[in-house]
Amino acid sequence: MRDMPDAETVLPPQPRAYPGVNWPGLRTLYVREVRRFLKVGLQTLAAPVVTALLYMLVFVVAVGGAREVHGVAYGTFVAPGLIMMQILSNAFANSSSSLLQAKFNGLMGDFLTPPLTPGEHVVGFGAGAATRGILVGVVSLAAILPFARLPVAQPWAIAYFGLGAALIMGFIGIMAGLWAEKFDHMAAVTNFVIMPMTFLSGTFYLVERLPEPFRTLSHYNPFFYLIDGFRYGFLGQAESDLAVGAAMTAILTLALGWACLWMFRVGYKIKT
Repeated sequence: MRDMPDAETVLPPQPRAYPGVNWPGLRTLYVREVRRFLKVGLQTLAAPVVTALLYMLVFVVAVGGAREVHGVAYGTFVAPGLIMMQILSNAFANSSSSLLQAKFNGLMGDFLTPPLTPGEHVVGFGAGAATRGILVGVVSLAAILPFARLPVAQPWAIAYFGLGAALIMGFIGIMAGLWAEKFDHMAAVTNFVIMPMTFLSGTFYLVERLPEPFRTLSHYNPFFYLIDGFRYGFLGQAESDLAVGAAMTAILTLALGWACLWMFRVGYKIKT
C-alpha cells in the first residue's frame, strides 16, 4: 500500500539551468569584489594616493629639482610611472588577498558552490581587480596633477596599457592567491617579484642610460613595456618599440588568463 498517489509525489527541485553565461552569478561575483575594496576605501584608495605623493616629494623635490628628461620636467616624466605603479600593485593586491583570505577563513565553498564556470570565476575576479587598479590610478592622477601638469598625447595608449596592466596583475594575483598557503608566500611574491620588477622598469629613470648588461636585461621586464607605453600616452615619447609593447601586453593578458582558467578548472589547491 502506497502512502500517497503518484500524482502527489514530491520531486526534488531541479537545478537551475544557465545556458551560455551565468550573467546574474558573474555580476554578483564582480559586485562582491568591488564592494569588498570600497568598504575599506581609506586603505584601498586613500593610502595609495599618499604613497604616490610621497614618491613625488622624494624623487622630484629632493632629487629631481629643476632637472629635465626628454625635454620635460622630471616630475612630468616620473608621474605616469607612479600612476602605473599604483595600478599594478593594487590590481594584484585585490585578487590575491580576496582568494587568500577566503582560503584561510574556509570560505572557498562560497565561490565554488554557485553555478559558476571556471571562466566566469576568472572574469569576475580579474574584472574586480582591474576595477580597483584603474580606480586607484584615476585617483592618483587627480592627486598628482597639481604637482605635475601632464599633457595627453595619445589617449589610446593610456587606456590600452592601463587596462592591460590592471588585467595582467589581476590575473597574477589570482594565480598567487590560489598558490599561496600562508601570508608569507604572498609576501614573498610581492617583495621578491612584484616590487623589484616595478622599480627596475624605468619608472624613475631612462633605461637607455643604464650600463650593460642591465640595459638589455630591462627589455625582458614586461613592466618596462607597460610603463613605457603608458608614459607614451601622456608625453608622446617612448624608449621601446610600441608595437612590441602592445603585442606583449595582449599575449601576456591572454596567457595569464588561460593559466588562471586552468587553475580553477583543475581546482588547484582549492579542491581535494
